[in-house]
Amino acid sequence: MATRRIISTEKTILDKDDDDLTTDHAGQPQSSNTAPAVPMDVILKLLAFTFAMVIVPIGSYFLTVNTIFKGNSTYAGGLAAIMANVVLIGYVIVAMNEDQSDQLAAKKKGGKKE
Repeated sequence: MATRRIISTEKTILDKDDDDLTTDHAGQPQSSNTAPAVPMDVILKLLAFTFAMVIVPIGSYFLTVNTIFKGNSTYAGGLAAIMANVVLIGYVIVAMNEDQSDQLAAKKKGGKKE
């Protein structure tokens, strides 16, 4: 039969103070980082391209099926697929340009330190 060992000097996570939780292993206080993990402009670009990925292909289909293609849904569907690819390629181009601008900014910061 197993016995339970109770250690009254050890603190559980419920017994620890807030001060104990905000220090690292060396006893130094930890800095609180409340900055968002992803910048707001990146989130807005993602939301805009998500909205465009839904609206542009569906809108192009319904706008062209009876007006340009005179009821031929095959051609209108093909155009909708092409428009979805246009939005996707646009997102990739914007993301690559943003990544390059971040690298250029890092190089400029590094160059000024010298």
